[in-house]
Amino acid sequence: MPEEKNTKPAEIAAPAAADAGKASPRKAPAKKKGRAPAFGVVHINCTFNNTIITVTDDKGNALSWATSGGCGFRGTKKGTPFAAQITAGKAIAKAVEMGMREAAILVSGPGPGRETAIRAVQSSGIHVTSIKDVTPIPHNGCRPPKARRV
Repeated sequence: MPEEKNTKPAEIAAPAAADAGKASPRKAPAKKKGRAPAFGVVHINCTFNNTIITVTDDKGNALSWATSGGCGFRGTKKGTPFAAQITAGKAIAKAVEMGMREAAILVSGPGPGRETAIRAVQSSGIHVTSIKDVTPIPHNGCRPPKARRV
């Protein structure tokens, strides 16, 4: 014998049906509009295949970044000095828009776009306080392959 309930099934289903028709109005989270500090660090990582520019504050928190691939270059064109120049200009433009006025530059890697990226940063309106090469140099590194016997 089925048990009788004190509430009617229609009363239970009615509030759920009423809520199902209405979408809860959720707003997208507001985009952060943080002001960049006046001083920052521009990290230029320049390899043979790509150039990555990251603009950080003095604590190391990233403010903006750009890559050659993200700027529209594909394949071997990503490793060119021209791609490095465009990439640096794009990353620095974002930082200047946030309010950065001066920066130190740290360059890493043996790529062909090193000098061009530095010149692009200097010509973008940011006062450059120092330029430092932080490319890792091995202290006699890996063991070389054995000598060939011909």
